[in-house]
Amino acid sequence: MAPPRTVARLLVAGLAASTLVACSGGDGRTTLTFFQFKPEAVEYFEQRAAQFEAENPDIDIVVDNVPDPETALRARLVKDDVPDVLTLNGNGTFGELASAGIFVDYAGDPVLEDLNEGYVKILQDLGASDEGAVNGIPFAANASGVLYNVELFEQHGVEIPQTWDELIGAAQTFQAADVTPFYAMLGDAWTAQAPLAPLTAQTAPDGFFEARFAGEATFAEGWREAAEKELELFEYTQPNPAGFGYQEGTVAFAAGESAMLLLGSYAVPQIRSFEPDFTVGSFALPATDDPADTRLVSGVDVLVTAGAGGAHPEESRRFIDFLLEPDAVQDYAEQQVAIPALAGATNPDPALAGIQPYIRQERLVGFDDHQFIPAIPLGPLLQRLLIDKDADAFLDGLDDSWDRVAQRRTWGLGAVSS
Repeated sequence: MAPPRTVARLLVAGLAASTLVACSGGDGRTTLTFFQFKPEAVEYFEQRAAQFEAENPDIDIVVDNVPDPETALRARLVKDDVPDVLTLNGNGTFGELASAGIFVDYAGDPVLEDLNEGYVKILQDLGASDEGAVNGIPFAANASGVLYNVELFEQHGVEIPQTWDELIGAAQTFQAADVTPFYAMLGDAWTAQAPLAPLTAQTAPDGFFEARFAGEATFAEGWREAAEKELELFEYTQPNPAGFGYQEGTVAFAAGESAMLLLGSYAVPQIRSFEPDFTVGSFALPATDDPADTRLVSGVDVLVTAGAGGAHPEESRRFIDFLLEPDAVQDYAEQQVAIPALAGATNPDPALAGIQPYIRQERLVGFDDHQFIPAIPLGPLLQRLLIDKDADAFLDGLDDSWDRVAQRRTWGLGAVSS
């Protein structure tokens, strides 16, 4: 758990003094620590850091790529060791740390002027150091829905589903043709959260989380339809879904062993790494029988920020401005099959063609699971649901876990005054 805001700020201030001594060499060069969380983007950010060093010979960048970034970052915070510049996922952990005052506030900063305001708002809703603060700069977004094998859809004459019944009908068509409709990867619990996000976004009551924090709603009621529909989707997977993880699932999909994957755009680079010529498409997962209800789940996959009170604010800002050059943001999006966070920007990758209309029409919702932190075991509970098929146990377990943590929550939609 993050330290209280005031304590965190003192820790950051103390860090500033200590790192000022540690990172200013006698040769006048400044060393910045760049905490980089995304394993798929290691090469990209290392190349950008090298390019920056070439253009800024007074600054050295130490790129810190870590296998378990949230654990690694929390360990650094305990040691009063806040990195100078960071990339992070826009999730509940970011919201918690932002609310603790760990990161710089960019509200009113020109750096936000050319960005998609919707993604800025998503970060604010996750958590902020003060009312109106913006503690992260959106860099790239992703989308979660359904990835599909274009050739198999064409071969079996299956149209892109526009409703829930059409989605189940497509699954039944493939099953009847001895093609696995969905390849499940329950060996990695987080993969079950991917379809849950669009299901809850389209079936839970409006304002569900605000009501849940206020004690006026429960998962047992508000998420029951989503839980039951996720169980129905998993009736169309390969046998023993818990015996396979993300790696095996993406390999199998690239090899044509299933018609669809219940994942998002972030999985496309990995799929293509196994089969570069594979023709993958995408569509928003419809959770109702009214196409007008369908929304694309999209969130900030990568944000850039800096430690508040860092020892080298001018140098850190120079590096951040370099990372955020529009051409660089676009290049990253095209390399990673991501959605650039710049206002009006698009990614022409054919794998994203099916979801572009939702982006253009702003038919977007954020990831509901980003309201959770690791202390609430959504992934393991969901994994157990799909193995035991006990919706009551899943929903009651979620309510119990949520109630224990929510009473101590000081960030995001359900912030409790401390």
